[in-house]
Amino acid sequence: MADSVVTTVALPLALAVVMLGLGLTLTVPDFSRVLLHPRAVLVALTCQLVLLPVICFGLVVAVGLAPALAVGMMVLAASPGGITANVFSHLAGGDVALNVTLTAVNSVLAVLTLPIVINLSLAYFVGSGAIGLQSSKVLQVLVLVLLPVALGMLVRRLAPGFTAGVQSLVKVVSLAVLGLVITATVLVNRAILGESLLAVGPVALLLCTLSLLIGYAVPRLFRVDRRQSIASAMEIGIHNAALAITVALSPLLLNNPVMAVPAAVYGLLAFVPAAIFGYVLSRRRLTTGSEVRWDQPMAAPTSRPSP
Repeated sequence: MADSVVTTVALPLALAVVMLGLGLTLTVPDFSRVLLHPRAVLVALTCQLVLLPVICFGLVVAVGLAPALAVGMMVLAASPGGITANVFSHLAGGDVALNVTLTAVNSVLAVLTLPIVINLSLAYFVGSGAIGLQSSKVLQVLVLVLLPVALGMLVRRLAPGFTAGVQSLVKVVSLAVLGLVITATVLVNRAILGESLLAVGPVALLLCTLSLLIGYAVPRLFRVDRRQSIASAMEIGIHNAALAITVALSPLLLNNPVMAVPAAVYGLLAFVPAAIFGYVLSRRRLTTGSEVRWDQPMAAPTSRPSP
């Protein structure tokens, strides 16, 4: 009974709170800013949507994870970032405006990309008898991901003063709820977790570390500035574990506790490499005026009067 209450009521409500909090940080310009400086967004999204699932697939195949655990890792890799990524980006000196935009765009795209990754993963690791996410379940993912975000954006638009006053509190509450989701998942599935921790733990840590490094290095190779690259690293390296857990445990979606284990383990361990990575980056001093914020147009040079 307790398991049923957690999976059918508590987890969807907790995820709704997290996504509602995310919506309160977003505005329509967060989406439209992509058109102003598309390079940083396109490079980050390519890493997130293409490169990262490929790397995760290679990891789980290389270590020979059990099929359900492998699918769970792929669900995690396909999940977007969230408020946690924004917080770490801020602490590391990243361009939080880029984080907000990446989170906004990623959350919308996840409605399409997450079911694709799940269905392909089920087909490969579980076999032809697996039941993937059909159109009705994709609609449920849409409701889980976008409806609370849209509601949060609507509240921000209608009551900007109220939203500004509670944003800090909302971030704290969202992080607390994320912690509760992970804790509840660990407690409810502690027997499964105990059996799988040694197998999943190193893979989760390695995925997080590689995601952070790739999220920073690839944008730099494409001449994306340092603050934007930090933002990209945090967005790509820190996934929405609450979403991955909810998708895995929900009776309406995958309904498989084993598939929730990778996200739960990741949620417990990922803060360590993220904190170390953020600390190292924050210790490197930026040259004042050497970079331009990605969401600000470059100022035209002013001509000096002739003496």
